Amino acid sequence: MLNLCYHSFSEAGTDEAGRGCLAGPVTAAAVILPENFSNDVLNDSKQLSEIKRTFLRPILEKDAVSFSVCHVFQDEIDEINILNASFLAMHRAIGKLDPLPNFIIVDGNRFKPYPNIEHECIIKGDGKYMSIAAASVLAKTYRDEYMAKIHEEFPMYNWKKNKGYPTKEHREAIKKYGLTKYHRKSFRQLPEQLTLDI
Repeated sequence: MLNLCYHSFSEAGTDEAGRGCLAGPVTAAAVILPENFSNDVLNDSKQLSEIKRTFLRPILEKDAVSFSVCHVFQDEIDEINILNASFLAMHRAIGKLDPLPNFIIVDGNRFKPYPNIEHECIIKGDGKYMSIAAASVLAKTYRDEYMAKIHEEFPMYNWKKNKGYPTKEHREAIKKYGLTKYHRKSFRQLPEQLTLDI
């Protein structure tokens, strides 16, 4: 059961998807939910089927006081590293909320403070707080949608299925076809790779 407590009415939950991928963006969402919001299906997006995530997305978008989703793409990830790119994606998502929250709860144990707004990091927060769970669902569904779109351009990597994660199939395709413009060049694409082709 997710925690229905709120620090304040304009508390935003934020989370990201795609940190461990070899290709595509890291995607973050920030969500402010109304105080009386409840949903029996909502949970950490990793605990939900694709059907349930797809079902929840329009409900969350309709019922949220405010929500925002932002991608940080592979070139920027390569430039500033994946941890900083994750923080940047969350900051950009928070910055697009209207109204801005007066408190932020973040999934995980690390966060770069957002200017003038206090925050709290909550380990496994996407399984404890509704607004973080909502952010995890939106980040995941928007990123999956983007990966399905670029799959059409490079179907041999099967991003529609693996979403850019380092599956055996994805790595075999990299061995065979090389890297695309969507791959993160700063990541170790293959286990035997010793140098980066940047």
